[in-house]
Amino acid sequence: MNPLALTIFLLSLAIGTTITLSSYHWLLAWVGLEINTLAIIPLMTKIPHPRAIEAATKYFLTQAAASALLLFSSLINAWQTGEWNIDSISHLPMNALSIALMMKLGLAPLHFWMPEVLQGISLSTGLILSTWQKIAPMTLLLQTSHLINLDLTIILGLTSILVGGWGGIGQTQLRKIMAFSSIGHLGWMIVVLKFNPSLTLFNFIFYVIMTASMFFSLMTISATKMSEISASWSKTPTLTTSTLLILLSLAGLPPLTGFAPKLLISLELVKQNATLLAALIMLASLLALFFYLRLTYVVSLTLPPNSPNSLSSWRTSTKTLPITAIVNTLALILLPITPTLLIFL
Repeated sequence: MNPLALTIFLLSLAIGTTITLSSYHWLLAWVGLEINTLAIIPLMTKIPHPRAIEAATKYFLTQAAASALLLFSSLINAWQTGEWNIDSISHLPMNALSIALMMKLGLAPLHFWMPEVLQGISLSTGLILSTWQKIAPMTLLLQTSHLINLDLTIILGLTSILVGGWGGIGQTQLRKIMAFSSIGHLGWMIVVLKFNPSLTLFNFIFYVIMTASMFFSLMTISATKMSEISASWSKTPTLTTSTLLILLSLAGLPPLTGFAPKLLISLELVKQNATLLAALIMLASLLALFFYLRLTYVVSLTLPPNSPNSLSSWRTSTKTLPITAIVNTLALILLPITPTLLIFL
């Protein structure tokens, strides 16, 4: 892609998210979300392949439907209350608005676009879609968390954790696995949204770091299928080891970074007398744990035949290596400084 065009699209993504983050008016928030959607579509189609065009079309249609529902909800609210402020919204439009934002995030059962879109685009665009594109709708949900319907968040959160686990089990494509992983993690965030919004923000920050590190690792070893990641050990043993640990971190195993959000959310739910809900989401997470462990098994304990052991066969993308090293480190060792991060939140 032309560097000038790429710069314009990336700047548009940044501007769209900034507009939504700094807005107090529903119309401005909607404009920011629309800029975000329109800026990523050319990035999706930078490789002119039928799958990429199909992914961009699916993404545009679902995001347009969610944006229309968001605008309709805010119009109904303005008609009822006479105000456009994000804080002042009545109960009926709030439910529709929450569903619109959750559709933008890709929460189950509004998740069907997410795996298909992520599978049809490149890893670099998939990274933007899985991390940056979720910042604006998540911020709007956090701003309206005190008005959101508790039953809606619990049902959609629990469904997302189940779907994220079940959907990922049968996959061999790494991008689809990352899509279902994203759905599962978002489920954890939404479950605790009404109880403690700062924990949702904390979980979201950790999710962005871990997902970014996983995508950067896959970009560095140029792997999109499970068979390709199994052959990565002979190419880059060091990076493959860190990828293995990131997968365990995404699974939420101690003493890695991903354990902190799951522990704190479970403790918060128990503190709020929602022990049954905490038990259900932990049991549902075992499904996701299975496919993460299966991936770590494929990465570390399987080796394809005729694998060369010479150093000359080590091939990596050196462009992403420095940033991969930084985010991988963050994705593995943030657990000890969790109390410090919670003070700032």
